[in-house]
Amino acid sequence: MSLTAVAVLVPLMVACGGTPAGQPGAGPGGGRQGPVTGVDWRVDGLTAGGATLRAPATARLRIDADGRASGNLGCNGFGARATVHGDRITFGDIRSTKMACGEDRMTFERAFARFLTTGTITATTADRKLTLTDGDGDRLHLSRGAPG
Repeated sequence: MSLTAVAVLVPLMVACGGTPAGQPGAGPGGGRQGPVTGVDWRVDGLTAGGATLRAPATARLRIDADGRASGNLGCNGFGARATVHGDRITFGDIRSTKMACGEDRMTFERAFARFLTTGTITATTADRKLTLTDGDGDRLHLSRGAPG
């Protein structure tokens, strides 16, 4: 493919909704989803086994295009490798600090860490929200940016 063809096709892909690597494509109902990588996500809660745990205000997640994930599990900061293929994400082993916090924060932290390492997770974005769903149907609910 010539350089001229690439120069013409790239703007057309963007205008027509082409999806860069690391970003989900069409969401439910065919609408274009926003990016998952390069965004500071605030964790709102985790629904697992039919129960929803409210996230501590400190819980955060960021996935960078270079394959690094970082954030706060609720009490402790963490880092991990993240592999993103379209709307599928897989996290590697989590490395975290070892502080102790109140029982509610620690309960959420354990559930959040377990969720991230359960296997391949599916990402869905809409209206500045991100939902990550694991193979068991458990869901992590996130919002873009800092609390309003």
